[in-house]
Amino acid sequence: MALDESFIGRTYPPEPIYEVSREKIREFAVAIGDDNPLYRDAEAARGAGYRDVIAPPTFAMIISLTATNAVTHDPELGLDYSKVVHGDQQFIHHRPMVAGDRLIGQVTIDDIQSRAGNDMLTVRGEITTEAGERVCTSIGLMVARGTA
Repeated sequence: MALDESFIGRTYPPEPIYEVSREKIREFAVAIGDDNPLYRDAEAARGAGYRDVIAPPTFAMIISLTATNAVTHDPELGLDYSKVVHGDQQFIHHRPMVAGDRLIGQVTIDDIQSRAGNDMLTVRGEITTEAGERVCTSIGLMVARGTA
């Protein structure tokens, strides 16, 4: 059954605060194989003008995915997650994520389309500081195969 297009524009409640730590940044950098000193060395990061180590750009996926789970687990939407593949992902960085940031992710359904028997769901995640400063916008496309 095709997804209900009336969900377009629905914004889900914000996720709990995610505190960015040096250790989480280091673990992520190790996992992706990136030895950039800005991700591991506070002095190098300060020398480059940051207040502490910064996170690799794709670190935003941690917060974005948590926020997107509100959509994928919404029983009213009726998305069959067992049939979902990740179709596309974009990040628009407004500034780097820095160790010590306390960030909040919130997601909105931007589009639902049915094509060739598949449901295509576009979600936009806004990652902000506690004070509301924009840090990153993520735009993801999920494709539910054979559900439309």
